[in-house]
Amino acid sequence: MIEIISHKAPPLLSATDPAPVITARTDASSPYVLTCDHAGNLFPKSLGRLGLSDEDCIRHIAWDPGAREIAEGLSERLNAPLIIQNYSRLVCDCNRRPDADDLAPVNSDGTVVLGNQSLGIAERKDRIDAIHAPFHSAIENVLDARNIDAQPTLLVAIHSYTPHMNRQHRPWHVGILYPEARSPFARALIKALKNESALIVGDNEPYSLITDYSETMMRHGVGRGVPALEIEIRQDMLLTERDHANWVALLARVLSEDVDASGYSTVPRENLKNKTAIS
Repeated sequence: MIEIISHKAPPLLSATDPAPVITARTDASSPYVLTCDHAGNLFPKSLGRLGLSDEDCIRHIAWDPGAREIAEGLSERLNAPLIIQNYSRLVCDCNRRPDADDLAPVNSDGTVVLGNQSLGIAERKDRIDAIHAPFHSAIENVLDARNIDAQPTLLVAIHSYTPHMNRQHRPWHVGILYPEARSPFARALIKALKNESALIVGDNEPYSLITDYSETMMRHGVGRGVPALEIEIRQDMLLTERDHANWVALLARVLSEDVDASGYSTVPRENLKNKTAIS
């Protein structure tokens, strides 16, 4: 008799790897719910650095530098729920659909990601199960709980972007990105920021979420009927702790004083309190 031994591949994340998701203030009363999809640049021990140099791992291709500090500061100042993702977008980009080609990019801004070449179906699924799914489940859990309590909600994703792309300068200091053409929430925030005379504010710039896909915005915003937008801050304006503090103070003031959250927030489209069980 021949004994066949099946060797199961080790899990993507080991017991000694950091958790993929960190949440804070999930029961907070603020109408704002904050997410940070590209907060971290960690790599699971099982993947090494995907063949990247130490320098590559701190570049914008691996994460959104400064975004985490802004998200954490805003969460504290606004007393708002926060969901952040710890691992590099090169391992698994949580702002992409699970079936997207660039969920685990083979090339990012001209840099070849060796560890993502010829990624198999099972390996891709491991990354989705270990990183993508927990992040979006954490957002869903927060929104579901607020839905049950009929708590008004506005979803805000915090990102940062490079000053130049494809040899083009990006003049905006901050961009407000939104997935629906008519967004009173986005319009109010853009207007409030433009009243800050020193700021150049992008209206669906440097990207447009009307044409470009955002998993967080579409799945948890548009898909649930929750007003949603991304705040994108240019990375050369996020170089120091003082920069972080200044942006946190500005955004917290604008969101709490100049944007009427009660006027733009909604109870999500399907209030769970009103659901009737069908047997």
